[in-house]
Amino acid sequence: MKKRILSLLLCATMVLTMFTACGGGNNADADAQGEGAKKITVAAFEGGYGADLWKEVAAAYTETTGVEVELIIDKELENVIGPSMQGGQYPDVVHLATGREAGLTEQFIKDNLITDITDVLSMTVPGEEAKVSDKIAGGFTETALTNPYGDGKTYLAPMFYSPCGLFYNAGLLEEKGWAVPTTWDEMWELGEKAKAEGIALFTYPTAGYYDAFFSALVYSVGGPELFNKVTNYEEGVWDTPEGQKVFEILDKLAGYTHSSTPAQANGEDFTQNQQLVLDNKAIFMTNGTWVVSEMAEAPRAEGFKWGMTALPAVEAGGDGYSFTWFEQAWIPSGAQNVEEAKQFVAFLYSDKACEIFAKHGAIQPVLGIADKLEGDNVMFYSIYDNGAKAAMGAFAAYKSVAGLGTVQEVFFDPVNSVVEGTMTTEQWVDGIKEATDVMRENIIK
Repeated sequence: MKKRILSLLLCATMVLTMFTACGGGNNADADAQGEGAKKITVAAFEGGYGADLWKEVAAAYTETTGVEVELIIDKELENVIGPSMQGGQYPDVVHLATGREAGLTEQFIKDNLITDITDVLSMTVPGEEAKVSDKIAGGFTETALTNPYGDGKTYLAPMFYSPCGLFYNAGLLEEKGWAVPTTWDEMWELGEKAKAEGIALFTYPTAGYYDAFFSALVYSVGGPELFNKVTNYEEGVWDTPEGQKVFEILDKLAGYTHSSTPAQANGEDFTQNQQLVLDNKAIFMTNGTWVVSEMAEAPRAEGFKWGMTALPAVEAGGDGYSFTWFEQAWIPSGAQNVEEAKQFVAFLYSDKACEIFAKHGAIQPVLGIADKLEGDNVMFYSIYDNGAKAAMGAFAAYKSVAGLGTVQEVFFDPVNSVVEGTMTTEQWVDGIKEATDVMRENIIK
């Protein structure tokens, strides 16, 4: 779950310590272990898929290579590994995605503290004959989410991917005779029908979930051209007709959002917002496929069945988009066992690892994986076969600047205030313009 854990002060202190730690302190440990470490440390975020998948994959890796894996698994991973990293002790591999409110991975990217893993793509998968590049699906290592500096090199390994979109109770729409909207005009019409019956049109788990929603919306309004301008903080983009359309839709959607959403949009209560959909109190929520396992034990309305759709097109005949969100694994530049860490990352794309991950609902971006899915995942992962276009990409990394917030803080966190009515959409846009002027000047080339 995306959750703010570390304060900006902690991040700043941690970065200063990292520069010191990365410059030394590792040789003694390497000498003690000798060449070819027989034990590595892997820190993994425990998300909706649980912790067992990492335990099983670690055991499979040890069985395959003889290298032991010490695991650090936690739902608040930033809080757990942050203090030790301040002291110069780094995990060898970190599984922690960008887009989380704490922004820890972004901090490492901004300060060039992540190891170049381009050579992993040409490695042979441990226990197999195939190379890693032969396993990973096209496009996943050609995006700013894995190649943040635009230098043709890969720094973050693509992990569990999920088509993101609007999740809903298909049983409710069937019962009411309501069609799934294909345009935003149809969405507003449905909003009025639902309001008449005391049902909200929309909710979201936390403001952090607006990352995938926002990106797909930008794509649907202006395609990849607008997305590239937005994510590179182009001057004047929010004054264009397309830029204004994005926030026109966001503003209107805020008025159709369930009133209790902002109060529950936090790490402790986010499932209550998701429960609104299961209880037929809201129709749509922005989310990813992990929500199914996350809410597996939750009560639900009679006749409930999962549905998922892409964001509507701006106008009839236009394109609807589903953002492909994926997690990342990376190696801190201060890791003590870099070569062994790369071998572990390569193993994450093995048939054995992919089978374990898929058993727990975590789908690796490997070729042919869709043929092995069943249940709701067949519907979710076939969304791009049913007319939706795929949106993929990330905001350009920029240098740390005192007083400058993260993309999360600037672009997405204000949505809570807008829904509550304590901030206007105009104020939201003004804040983005002011912040992106600084971001643009500090893009990491």
